[in-house]
Amino acid sequence: MTRVLFLSFLLMTTGVWDTAECSSGDGKSLWYGLLNQSKFLSGTFPKGFLWGAGTAAFSTEGSWDRDGKGLSVWDHFTHHTLGRGNISTLTADTASNSYVLWEKDIESLRYLGVKFYSFSISWPRIFPDGDATGQPNLAAVDHYLRLIGQLKALDLDPVVTLFHWDLPQILQEELGGWTNAKLVQIFANYAAFCFKTFGQDVRYWITIHNPVLIAFLGYGMGIHAPGVSGNPADPFIVAHNLIRAHAAAWHIYDQHFRPHQHGQISITLGSYWVEPFNGQATPANVELCQRSVEAVIGWFAEPIHGAGDYPMSLRSSHPGLVPNFTSEEKLWVRGTADFFSLAFGPDSVRAGRILARFGQTGALNLRKILGWIQKEYEDPPVLVAESSWFSDASVGVEDTVAIYLMKRFLNQVLQAVVVDHVKVFGYTAWSLVDGFEWNSGYSIRRGLFYIDFNQPEFIRVPKSTAKYYRQIIKDNGFLDEETEEDIDGHFPCNFQFGVADFILQVHLQPFSPQFTDPVLYRWNISGDSALHPVLGVTLRTRGSQCTDFLAIQHHIRLLEATGSSHYRFALDWPRLFPNGDILSADAVAVRYYRCMLTELHKKGISAVVTLYHPTLRSHTLGLPRLLYEQGGWMNTSTGDAFVDYATYCFQTFGTLVNVWITVNEPNRLIEAYNVSAEERDMVVRTVLMAHARAWKIYNVRFRRHQGAKISFALHADWVEPANPFVDSHTSAVQHFLFFELGRFLDPILQNIDYTDTKSCHGCFRMPRFSEHEMFELRGALDFIALNHFTTRLVYPKLRDLHPSSSVHDYGCSFMTDPTWETSYKGQAVVPWGLRRVLRWVKSRYGNSHPIIITATGIDDQASHNDHLRQQYIKTYMQEALKAHVLDGVDVRGFYVWKLQDHHTPDFGFFLSPNHQSRPKASVSIYRQLISQGGFPSISDSVTSACEPVVSQSECWICNNKPFLFFGMCVMISVSVLASVMVNGMIRRSRRKKRIKTRKKKMGQAMRRVAYRI
Repeated sequence: MTRVLFLSFLLMTTGVWDTAECSSGDGKSLWYGLLNQSKFLSGTFPKGFLWGAGTAAFSTEGSWDRDGKGLSVWDHFTHHTLGRGNISTLTADTASNSYVLWEKDIESLRYLGVKFYSFSISWPRIFPDGDATGQPNLAAVDHYLRLIGQLKALDLDPVVTLFHWDLPQILQEELGGWTNAKLVQIFANYAAFCFKTFGQDVRYWITIHNPVLIAFLGYGMGIHAPGVSGNPADPFIVAHNLIRAHAAAWHIYDQHFRPHQHGQISITLGSYWVEPFNGQATPANVELCQRSVEAVIGWFAEPIHGAGDYPMSLRSSHPGLVPNFTSEEKLWVRGTADFFSLAFGPDSVRAGRILARFGQTGALNLRKILGWIQKEYEDPPVLVAESSWFSDASVGVEDTVAIYLMKRFLNQVLQAVVVDHVKVFGYTAWSLVDGFEWNSGYSIRRGLFYIDFNQPEFIRVPKSTAKYYRQIIKDNGFLDEETEEDIDGHFPCNFQFGVADFILQVHLQPFSPQFTDPVLYRWNISGDSALHPVLGVTLRTRGSQCTDFLAIQHHIRLLEATGSSHYRFALDWPRLFPNGDILSADAVAVRYYRCMLTELHKKGISAVVTLYHPTLRSHTLGLPRLLYEQGGWMNTSTGDAFVDYATYCFQTFGTLVNVWITVNEPNRLIEAYNVSAEERDMVVRTVLMAHARAWKIYNVRFRRHQGAKISFALHADWVEPANPFVDSHTSAVQHFLFFELGRFLDPILQNIDYTDTKSCHGCFRMPRFSEHEMFELRGALDFIALNHFTTRLVYPKLRDLHPSSSVHDYGCSFMTDPTWETSYKGQAVVPWGLRRVLRWVKSRYGNSHPIIITATGIDDQASHNDHLRQQYIKTYMQEALKAHVLDGVDVRGFYVWKLQDHHTPDFGFFLSPNHQSRPKASVSIYRQLISQGGFPSISDSVTSACEPVVSQSECWICNNKPFLFFGMCVMISVSVLASVMVNGMIRRSRRKKRIKTRKKKMGQAMRRVAYRI
């Protein structure tokens, strides 16, 4: 309820916009410009970067009434507001007991290896009545002197916050707290005392921590102490006084203490980040984003780091509520920070949830808010004074998820420093120890060190996040996951560069009717542009040919465009054998597949055929209906039917097939059976035995004259321990890999005694094979086929109430590292995972069997410039080359999934037929890699060192029939024309001759007549 009220208040403060002018900085450009986007950057922070951890006095000190401490507003609030909102039924009276166990906190700091400790001084502990002009509580002063002295002795810098929300209660009761302008001077006096008393050993001072939450939650929504609400002007009055109090403290330090203490002083401001509506950076959307950020961090940053006054958007949104600075105050407030101190935690980020009401979305993007600060406030030095997330109270030492949130925030800071050149000089992990988390009480944890609040010892136990942060500090950043740089080199000349596809559907339409229609037609005889049959005329026809299947020709043209040497596709078992037995073979489907294989063979493309490709899209899992209804793979009769089906395919198509895959991803198939673990073991057993029998039949009857290779393809994504600091997570990796790969490959490639569970990891879950079956399985594959797409993080799954669920076989659960780049469908791009799974297979099975990557790929929503897929193909192929060259893995092939999209842009190289099958940019990338045979060095030839192999059986006449026909027509036409011309010339010559003869005779006759006369 309190969070809803808080968000409603934020709606009031950010929801009413007009066209007023915003602050003068360039922060808006962050939404317009494209950052050099990367989810993760390997590298180190600058030398001298400051690593620290922080706490707040009220959250951790406890001892609420010890040694003369006065009551704070939070003491009063928790004691008297029980049951309201999210306030826990517990108080912070003891909290982490850090007032007593401060030396244990210092030991924790030394464990981490940090350079500074950020903590706050309890104002009511030093001055119970809040008045720094009176006598201080000497016991409290001595406590902080001891703490600071010990830190300095250990070369740890104290970063001291004067006020982290625990205002002396007496100041609230007598003066109204921060609504009273008198607190400006009272705070200034308190600050001056602290500067004088502790300042000689303090390098960095923070006046106030996250004042926006004091104003919003404490005096606006009333869900933080002091719990004031009702007056809409109060938050703005409080903010005004907080800013002036900070400025007063800064000027005191600057004038009286800086010359000889040489410290720096700032105020910590909290913020969040938002993205524009639908990701569209229109001027209107960007204006909303800018004003949303100004309403939180800009409220305080603009007067102090900016122009000296509030953002105009804040004033225009709340007319008459925002106080005014005098001209003198603007100059006095402006520039009162020696660096920018930023808090980016759940209390600040929670405010972003309201932005969805404007079509905006909140984002955990620390990098962008750092960039906004850089551009908005003229590139100040920045200290990240608070950064972390939280875990539920039930999460103990193994705070796995928190590791990756910390990793995300830290890497965003690294990118801001290295890529964007933001001047971040320090980072504060929050918090050092578990404590009382304000209005969330003990319901959440934010500490790097775990504390059991039910135990009186309050022992600090390092969590996984503490170990992770310790490693980051030691490395001063992020070392590469894989240390090897990209290498130059070629794959072997017989390497299989291919495209892998789903079930190839039988497309009888469109169909070319040329030479198969006996009817003669006349066109447009009545002006209707239609064909009209000529009655009584029957033409001679020819038998149908493979070229009549236009879909096949189109398919092969797409394949040729990729430059692939191999094409993998699956047969449609139910279409070929509707009843599941070979007697029900569909002759049309058989002919279609044979035509496809024939045309591939003519083009010199090797065919890789999958006999059974299970699919969840089909309610029969891709089986003939009758077999599915009889229990599918839980029934051994399905295995018998598969062997018959495989034998038929070997016999019918075998001369045209180079590689056979019996079953695609049987390790995914078993997950489709929502049955007991024992019944799923039966599925594994049936599938393996069916494969082994099919392999043996091919080996005995067909291999000698067909010469193909045969195997089954396993889904082989890599996994890493989600929490590398916990042994159970590391064990989960091996457990998963055994169930994913080992239980299918071990029976075939290893001679293991499955009854010895001590030496055989996971064998207690292996199907039981008889001695004869084990003999049948041994060696029953020619290569290891792996489908690899991504890498996931794995951790042990707690036992649940559903022991028959498929994930229970693995005993694992999965998650993804949020710093990994992911596709639209959530597939992570982790190239080094491919190399690791290849190395794992080699280490377990040696190089006795080559490995072919029979499918790999990623979805990409781009319709042309599919940048993600391009990078995926290049980086994953690079890792395959590393495995081959550097690790000695016998990798023989690399197949990219898949040829063409069905509808919208997805995994395909080409768009769907609905979009004219247009090629994407990845086609040319893959073709280039194939033509080069890998990654040649600059000095190498541009083309592959391997000479192209020309198919000896290729029919030149068949492939060039159109040109031959055209040439014949031209020759005939020329011959006829020449004949006509020669004949005409001869006739003209004869005509001239006859005329000449006739004239000659007439002349002779005339001469005779004349003679007579």
